Amino acid sequence: MRQAGRYLPEYRALRAEKGGFLDLVQDSESAAEVTLQPIRRFGFDAAILFSDILMIPRALGQDLWFVSGEGPRLAPLCDTRQAIDALGPDNLSVLDPVYETVRRVAAALPAETTFLGFAGSPWTVATYMIAGQGSREQARARRLAYADPGAMTVLIDRIADATIRYLLGQIEAGVDAVQLFDSWSGSLSPEQFERWVVAPTARIVGALRSAAPGTPIIGFPKGAGGKIAAYVRETGIDAVGLDETVDPVWAAATLPADFPVQGNLDPLALVAGGETLDHAVDRILGAFRGRPHIFNLGHGIQQDTPIAHVERLLTRIRGERA
Repeated sequence: MRQAGRYLPEYRALRAEKGGFLDLVQDSESAAEVTLQPIRRFGFDAAILFSDILMIPRALGQDLWFVSGEGPRLAPLCDTRQAIDALGPDNLSVLDPVYETVRRVAAALPAETTFLGFAGSPWTVATYMIAGQGSREQARARRLAYADPGAMTVLIDRIADATIRYLLGQIEAGVDAVQLFDSWSGSLSPEQFERWVVAPTARIVGALRSAAPGTPIIGFPKGAGGKIAAYVRETGIDAVGLDETVDPVWAAATLPADFPVQGNLDPLALVAGGETLDHAVDRILGAFRGRPHIFNLGHGIQQDTPIAHVERLLTRIRGERA
């Protein structure tokens, strides 16, 4: 979960040199370096591509920029079918720097280190495209989904089509597995969750299965809570990421016994460190013992995370594995 970032001094130094976040993503040499930095420092079992989920809106013709200290901004779509239809033709060539980053990283990683690519899931990407930025309740996107489901379907389908091609491009360039991040799935009712999260995800998974059989697909429906069981059952994913609000004991009892899970340490427990961190780690390891489990954070690492706490966590996990 955001292995690279502002908690690493080597990242901060490179970011200061290169300027804006988008400039860094589009500079394949620098993006590859950022992807590799945590592997060099910590020796994680997997590297996560350094990029952003909003590269797809940019490929669909929407202006994208980043505001320092505030995050991504898009020229917002009006809540109309006409605005969605007026999106430019797909220009997937803007994703070429990402593929070059993948090639560079794949060539440089140790053979034993898995390389994870990713994309945003259609619902989450759509919420950003409609609002122009992240929002707590995704009210504009949810209003459109209720008021004009036909328009939302058109937008979701365009995002899904582009996402399939994007992930296949990452696989061809050298990633070993891919992840679908649905960061805002938790705002939807069960019926809307089925329509705007489960169905598009299943479509993407089916297309990847057909074109790239054998490539593992991890789904991360953040905030889905009890709807995770249906997500696992109906999307066809190979593993599910669990955010920090999911009780690992509940997940272990609810999901199929042999189904792999990823997560779900609270990033703030990692910031706290000490006995707080140890207790959280013990609970997760205990709940998932005997099940395929990728130990990970439940969401992105915080910028004020002490590096010593990351090192302590790795010592604990590696000790358990040994």
